[in-house]
Amino acid sequence: MRRSRKMVFVLVCIMFIGTILTGCGLPLSKELIVNRYADALLTKNNELQFRFRINNEILDRHELYKVKVTIHDDQLVAAIGKREIIYGEEQVLNGEYLEVKGKSEKYIFMDPLPLKEDLHIHEIENMIEKNQAVSIEIYNNQEVFGRVYLTNFSSEL
Repeated sequence: MRRSRKMVFVLVCIMFIGTILTGCGLPLSKELIVNRYADALLTKNNELQFRFRINNEILDRHELYKVKVTIHDDQLVAAIGKREIIYGEEQVLNGEYLEVKGKSEKYIFMDPLPLKEDLHIHEIENMIEKNQAVSIEIYNNQEVFGRVYLTNFSSEL
């Protein structure tokens, strides 16, 4: 009886340490791209808008960064007309950069992209939520700070 308690205790400790090391499952863990606030919105004008929130506290040691949205699904690329979209406020060197200064979390609402080809709402929803069709990457010229697949979809239709 006493030995099984020790085994259970050891297993719980290993799981807890693994959770801490990976940063998963803890309610207080900080995400660079706050995934619960990241989504693709199909507007009533048949446009696709990418919206997400960046946690600037994680980027506090860097002053500038870029946000790149990459479309991995060929059907969605054909409908949007682009594979990559880079978002920023200021032109610095050869790209668009955002400043880290300001609020601890920054909401980014990219300009809506008109769909050149009609796709059914459920097709887009499956592409986004199940097939990892869209990824968001935060980076500068030296390193990639974070990358996540967009897994939330909503529609105004």
